[in-house]
Order: sequence, then structure tokens, then C-alpha cells
Amino acid sequence: MLMLMTMMHIGLDDTDSPRTGCTTYIAALLVEKLHRLGASFIDYPNLIRLNPNVPWKTRGNGALCLRIRCGEELVEEITETVIETIEENADLSYAGTDPGVVFFFNNIPGELKDFAKRTIQSVVKMKEALKLINIFGAEAVGFKTGRGIIGGLAAIGETLGEDHTYEIIAYRTRENRGTPRRIEGSSIDEMNEKTAPLTFNNIDPEKGRILITPRGPDPILYGIRGETPEVVKQAHELIRPQETVERWVIFRTNHGTDAHLRRISSIGEVQPFNPVVVRGAVTKNPQVIPGGHVIFPIKDETGQVDCAAYEPTGALREVAKKLIVGDFVEACGGVRPASSRHPITINMEKIRVLKLAPKIAFHNPACPQCGKRMKSMGTRKGFRCERCGFRSSKLKKVAVERKRDLKKGLYIASPRSQRHLTKPFCRYGREKSSVPRELIKDWHFP
Repeated sequence: MLMLMTMMHIGLDDTDSPRTGCTTYIAALLVEKLHRLGASFIDYPNLIRLNPNVPWKTRGNGALCLRIRCGEELVEEITETVIETIEENADLSYAGTDPGVVFFFNNIPGELKDFAKRTIQSVVKMKEALKLINIFGAEAVGFKTGRGIIGGLAAIGETLGEDHTYEIIAYRTRENRGTPRRIEGSSIDEMNEKTAPLTFNNIDPEKGRILITPRGPDPILYGIRGETPEVVKQAHELIRPQETVERWVIFRTNHGTDAHLRRISSIGEVQPFNPVVVRGAVTKNPQVIPGGHVIFPIKDETGQVDCAAYEPTGALREVAKKLIVGDFVEACGGVRPASSRHPITINMEKIRVLKLAPKIAFHNPACPQCGKRMKSMGTRKGFRCERCGFRSSKLKKVAVERKRDLKKGLYIASPRSQRHLTKPFCRYGREKSSVPRELIKDWHFP
């Protein structure tokens, strides 16, 4: 008897809270459960980071999609398994946790891909998600407000058909969660030396801080990001954990792709919460405010906006301090809305210096008789030479162009303060334009 097969996309989001949980962990549990039920995966689990600037985001603002083929007779059991697993593992008692799961069948339409892009680059509303779910006959289940339905649908729609990366995530056993993570530090250095730059953001070079281990109470022991499933698995095998790894999974993701940044044509288009790329001229010299943050405004013919390089951005902050009036730059980052304390501001992740204004210094003139630098006799009183006594009320200060301690080019926040979506330097030139044809043999455990 011929078995009818169904393509099924399962999107889920908003299951964690600041105190516990992780949506990737629920996805990892489901990988094991769905395999046991007889489903076959047509892609690695997709980990889709959404707009990191929305005020109601989850901890990492990551949504998940599992793409499988299964017999039609398994659809109901798979659906029940997914819902039960979310109920058992989501932090439903936390006020801001509102899980949602979406079940979508067959190929992904263009309208859903467009919705996913908007969810990554701007702010979308629940009614948009529900309308698409209704139009295309998908199924959705929400817990509490069900806000996670938005992210779940977006994860389904983002098929990662263009640039993408991979992350292998290893998870802790329940008894170890909430305790300090135990990994042999030298193995992380060794892994980085052997696999970078095909793996990235393992260690912050400025501070020496390890970046593969989170610091919160979530179940992740470590996560390693890289260009291929093979290299992240190789990196994983080089790590020597000093506690038991419960499970691990390779995800395909939009980490490190700049997928959130949208180029806009003018400053007048800047909108709160949207990640943007916009050009403008610096109109005031940068100010260092309490906390060590650097603020400067840029302007074009449509308006003006403040740009901020916060203290943790490290190298980016040092670049911002060197800007002067007249420099022409491209600011990249999320837009913080105006408040009673500050105007609308771009929180910079990157800056591209496109044009450097001349830096002019004014010096007292040289004495025309002996060549020594003259002294001012006071405002509008002229100059006097201390060596030979020559005086003049007609000589003026001389303009001299000084060398800039800044070059044109792209500058990015230090790795320790980069967002999940920020593309690091080592990824430029490694962008992808196609999806993997098949999965590697062992991409998860168990």
C-alpha cells in the first residue's frame, strides 16, 4: 500500500523567559521525538533571529522552524507531541512568556517569505500573522496572548534561501542548570585556533572573554557558530566539557548575516524599533556622556538623527570619538524611540566612514623677519615676535590641515557586544546564495 507523505513546517517562538528556558532546547527535544515517530527532516532545524529592537522580544529573540516529511497518518500525533512538549518546557508562569506554534503544510508561498522579512527588519502585528494563517490554511496554537505565533510563522517563512550560517548547540543536564558552566578553557582556545575564521565569535580578542558560553540560567552549555555544518561539528568535537552534555543539535540560521539591517534612502525614513542603514553628515563633534557612551548627530536634507556608540561596543566607540563635523558616514543599527531624556537615536552596530572632512588647525603666523612663531598681543591687537621685536596688526592666524587619526572604511562593534544578526568582519566574502542539498550524517544527538 502506497503511503501518502506530507511536508510539514513547524514554527515556534516565545517559550523562554529571563529566568529559564530556551526555545532551541524545545526544538532539540522535538528533533529526537519526531525522529522516533518516523518523521524525516528535510533541513536542519532553522534558528531565525527576529528584529532585535522590538520592546517585547524574548531573551535572544530567536524563533525556530522544524521542516519534516511524514506520513499523513502521523500528522495528528506529531501535532500533539509538539504542543505537549511546549506545555512541559515553556516558562508559562512568567508574565512575558506567550508561546505560539504554527503548523504549515507544503511549499512556502512568497507572501509568507515577505512576512518573515518584515518580522526580521521591522515591527509586525498579530493580525497580520493571523490573516496569513487563515489565507493559507495553516494551523496555530497560542498560549496566553499567543504572541509567539508571530515568530513561529516568521520562522516558517524564512527559508534561508540566501546567506546563512550554522550553529551547533550543546545542552546541559537538568541537575547542572543554574550552576557555573564547566568547560576546559584551553580546549576553547585550541578549537578557535583550528577552526577560525570558518567558525566565528568564539573569543573576544580585546578582552579575551569566551563568547561560546552564555551566562544565564538557560540550558545551553555552549554554542559554536560557523560557515558549514562540518566545521561546527569539528569545533564541537574539539571542546572538552567537564560536565555531561545531555544533547546537541546543528541549526541552520541567519546569525551573522546582517539580515535585520534595511537600507533606507534618507534620515526622514528612520522609524522607532527598525534596524536601518542610513547615510548622513556629522553636524556636531561627538560627545562622551556619563558611562563612556559616545553620541553624535548626522543630517541630510530630510532631517537629523542622533547616533550612539555605547561603551561596550569597544572599537566602534573609539572610532566614533574621532569623527568631526563634516565627516560623511553610514550608520547601521537599531532605532531607539525618542523619550523625555533623549531624541530618536540609532544604536550603532556598525559605521562606515565614507568621506573625511579636513581637520583644520589655526596657528600664529611666523615672523616675516626672523621666522620665529609670533605671539598674540590680544584679541584684534595683532602679533609680536619675542625674538626680534617685530610687530604687526595685519598678520592673521594661518590655517593648517592636520592629519586625521581615522581612515575611511567599515568599523564594527567588538565581538563581545555584537548582536546575533550582526555580520562580523570574517564573514565578508563568505556569503552564501544556495541551500544545502542534503544533511550531514550525524547532525544531532540523541
